[in-house]
Amino acid sequence: MLKIDRLYVEDSLTPIVSDVTSPSVRFTLTSDKAESGLKNATVSLSNGESFSLGKTNSGRVSFTKLQPFTVYRLTVVVEDSLGEKAEKSIVFETGRLSTPWEGKWITDTAYSFTEKKVSPKPMSFFKSFETKGVVRRACIYATALGLYQFDLNGKPVGDRYLTPGFTSYKSQLLYQSYDITSLLKKENHLEAHLGGGWAVGSYVMNRVNRVTAPRQALLAEIRITYEDGSVETLGTDPSWLLYESPYKEIDIYDGETFDARIDPLKAHKRPSGVESVKINPSIEADYGVAVKNQIKMEPISKTVLQDGTIVYDFGQNFAGVVHAEIKNAKEGQKIEFTHAEILKADGSLNRALLRSAKAHALYIAKEGKQTYEPRMSYMGFRYVGVTGIEEKDIELYAYARFSDIEQTGDFACSNEKLNRLQQNILWSSRSNFVEIPTDCPQRDERMGWTGDIALFAKTAAWNFDTPRFLKKWLRDLRSEQLKTGGVPNTIPNQGYGFPVTMPKMAIDFWGDASVLVPYSLYEHYGDEEILKISYPSMVKYAKAEKFWANIWGLGKYRYIWHTPALFHFGDWVSPDEPKMSGWQARSRYTATASLFHMSDLVSKAATILDKKEDAAFFAKVAKKTRNAYNSVFFDKDYQIKKKPFQTAYVLPLYFNMVEGEQKQKAADHLAELAKANDYTIGTGFPGTPYILFALADNGHLEEAYKMLLCEKSPSWLYEVKMGGTTIWERFDAIKEGGEGNLGQDDGTGGMVSFNHYASGAVGDFFYRRILGIEEIEPGYRSFRFAPAFGGDITSAKGHTLTPYGTIEASWKKEGNLLKADIAVPYGATCEVKVGEPKTLKQGKHHLEIKL
Repeated sequence: MLKIDRLYVEDSLTPIVSDVTSPSVRFTLTSDKAESGLKNATVSLSNGESFSLGKTNSGRVSFTKLQPFTVYRLTVVVEDSLGEKAEKSIVFETGRLSTPWEGKWITDTAYSFTEKKVSPKPMSFFKSFETKGVVRRACIYATALGLYQFDLNGKPVGDRYLTPGFTSYKSQLLYQSYDITSLLKKENHLEAHLGGGWAVGSYVMNRVNRVTAPRQALLAEIRITYEDGSVETLGTDPSWLLYESPYKEIDIYDGETFDARIDPLKAHKRPSGVESVKINPSIEADYGVAVKNQIKMEPISKTVLQDGTIVYDFGQNFAGVVHAEIKNAKEGQKIEFTHAEILKADGSLNRALLRSAKAHALYIAKEGKQTYEPRMSYMGFRYVGVTGIEEKDIELYAYARFSDIEQTGDFACSNEKLNRLQQNILWSSRSNFVEIPTDCPQRDERMGWTGDIALFAKTAAWNFDTPRFLKKWLRDLRSEQLKTGGVPNTIPNQGYGFPVTMPKMAIDFWGDASVLVPYSLYEHYGDEEILKISYPSMVKYAKAEKFWANIWGLGKYRYIWHTPALFHFGDWVSPDEPKMSGWQARSRYTATASLFHMSDLVSKAATILDKKEDAAFFAKVAKKTRNAYNSVFFDKDYQIKKKPFQTAYVLPLYFNMVEGEQKQKAADHLAELAKANDYTIGTGFPGTPYILFALADNGHLEEAYKMLLCEKSPSWLYEVKMGGTTIWERFDAIKEGGEGNLGQDDGTGGMVSFNHYASGAVGDFFYRRILGIEEIEPGYRSFRFAPAFGGDITSAKGHTLTPYGTIEASWKKEGNLLKADIAVPYGATCEVKVGEPKTLKQGKHHLEIKL
């Protein structure tokens, strides 16, 4: 039976509100007939418009009759080569399209905010209104400079947090839509709460504020459609009254303070003022992924310290908020919740690594029984300390709060420590997929560092459905890319710049996100459109790299990128080098390898997009860079001439900068270095995702597994052995003796996080080598099954979602017999490279292969 399994509109499985008039549509199919093939697909809309996608399962459809504020049903009908048909529908809603806002930007015009390194005083607005008849439907459309939340008739509106989201505000600002029909009464009271957020509040590690605006402001409309077809619009204006906010503090890093005693119905009110907004972004229906409460977290233990602090252990490090059920509270009672990733020896919270972040929530209670959950912030934590209340008067649990990205893949094997490492990768992903791909969720940072996601995007795609989330972030990257081609190291930049003295230069591996992220999306999802959209940005960045490499030196040295190390991150946090200056000093190697890799990938992208001149140009740059790296850095035996280090070998090996006998010699030297290092990891950010491949794919599979399974410090499984439940920023964030490595003396100013997904890029090796699944064609229309057996691993299983459906694979070794099961999605083929080669078509297959 032919079936449409999954149907996406604008990369979303669930109904969306969109201002896109040519939405992308994609779907996956299943059939119990192996010979079935897609013959034709038609997309139709409930307004009568229809389009043919032909024999493809994805494309854009251009609607010409869409009306704003309208719900449509989109239906896909497919027919296969056997004459069977299937259909599936999804509802989507148009937003404002080009409808002008009737509401005006409002704020507290009497509030002048001049303090540095803090967030503004929260604002709360009150709007009373009556309905004038039988309501068919009512919605709120809202955005803000800052963060906002609504309450209607005493109940929260929607289940989204950190709205309107984090974007490059000068270029684009998102608005959200909320159906409030079920909350309406005859007489209604709407409250809107406003914090500074990323736009106005204290943000980035040096706590800059007022980057986008001098104070927060709200733009909203209540749109009520009555049964007779009439429409009433209530836009923000001075009739939306200001009152003393129950929120006393709202800050991304510090958390929030909430006073439950304040009653909006009784509070003194005054008119709001109209704000003159200085930026002019495109205001569009939210095209990102909503931040929501995702997973309920129960504490595994609690301890009462001598000072009365109740310490809850949730058993898992994560990003989210507490939820408190409070009994018998006294009016004015102050209950404080503080957060930490680790404990001190005496069982109290170790908050030193939060740096300036307060990471707390203070709740001022009213009389009696009540609940509290922070709505305008989030924390990264495993432990919560509670003061101001007795243990018997509170029940506490928590929610993991992150962007609503579906988990679409998983991996497990016979080694339980690797399984725990996989879970750590998943949890660090969830914790840092909060509006944007961040670096960490707990300290005064939580920024969109480009280097982290550049190196992790491929692993992220194995585990999660990332297109909508990452495409939104890439739009901000393109908006903030400089005319010179350089890319800010954090996107959105929002007040942070490195290096401060030369912000227009390209920075290897961090700026590489402009190429690596779209290329990873292309490889995993077969999404040629993201290459087309990102291509100008990719070219600008690759040319910027070439410019900065060529600016110093003659001859082959023009392709050795050796601008001053101060302007690079180099082999960032490499555990074999004790100082930040040492990591940066390796930048000649990392930057030159980046120049090759970016030129090579842009040349490949140009070929895909039929841009022949660009393809030839960047291929020439790549060739010259490869020759320069090999000549300048390697001796005739392909040993690194100066002090060898792992990353210097890993990058040319993985990027195919060396060939044949030369490649083997370089791999042999890397293996010797790994052995001399007792198979502990010695790579920083640039080399860590690739080191196991560099060994395994070049005759040193045994050494790769020894490194993967090593439990000494520093290593992946050392983190697991020491009780880590997420990926650490440093492999040795806790030293062998249990002492924390806070980086006090390495030049980073005390930089350590226990929830940092970058080195979790090792997850790519889990799927491609241990499980043995790897794409042959982008999007996995054709893929191979070729496990690389090693270590003590006797079985593995996993799955991942592709544009054609879910690939499932499992294998188990029984003596010299391999038993494997592979599910090949509809429209895809699998090349089995174990034992006698064979091609598998769609369907489920059981194989027994003699090894």
